[in-house]
Amino acid sequence: MAYAKGEGVHQNIAEAVKLFRMAAMQGHAKAQYSLGLLYTFGHNQGILQSYAEAVKWYRMAAMQGNQEAQSTLGELYKDGGYGLLQDYAEAAKWYRMAANKGDAAAQFGIGILYVRGGVGVQQNPAEAAMWWRMAANQGYASAQYRLGLAYYLGLGVPQNYSEATKWLRLAADQGNADAQYGLGGAYENGQGVPQNYAEAAKWYRLAAAQGDEKAQAALNSLGSPQ
Repeated sequence: MAYAKGEGVHQNIAEAVKLFRMAAMQGHAKAQYSLGLLYTFGHNQGILQSYAEAVKWYRMAAMQGNQEAQSTLGELYKDGGYGLLQDYAEAAKWYRMAANKGDAAAQFGIGILYVRGGVGVQQNPAEAAMWWRMAANQGYASAQYRLGLAYYLGLGVPQNYSEATKWLRLAADQGNADAQYGLGGAYENGQGVPQNYAEAAKWYRLAAAQGDEKAQAALNSLGSPQ
């Protein structure tokens, strides 16, 4: 790790890879996961990008219970990538392993699977909201936004604008553009908060500054300068 990050020594990726591999071959799960990361991105100092190698090491680490590797495999199977075919059932398996250990990214990811539904995973908005709440309570902004949206739409939870704006605000304060746009809409329409066009414009502007086209259009419709 010291050679990979250049902490206390000059950064030397080739040396880091050598040492990670020595530890990984002895079954060290964190070293296996770290090798997976290095193969994922590659580095001109000593490792060529190889998705096949990345997946191999992620799987080794995940099978030993490394929750970061389990969450990563869940993400890869959810979207398909690195040579893996999209497989929701396989994604849910790995996500659940990490999510049950408290991994917020995995909790968010399995929630996405349950709200989408598909082969191997039955659509279940209430289950999605349950997992998003777990991640949201850990401060995971994307889950806070999704939980806020669920309350806004009444998707898997009773419709509740006040609860929706509570979660949207938590995500918006962390810079989540979707939540900023949603909070702007809440202020514009007086849903869960008192109607306030100045507040609406403020949140729309923050989202628009991140390139959110919906927020840019909403600002124009309010007649507020960007």
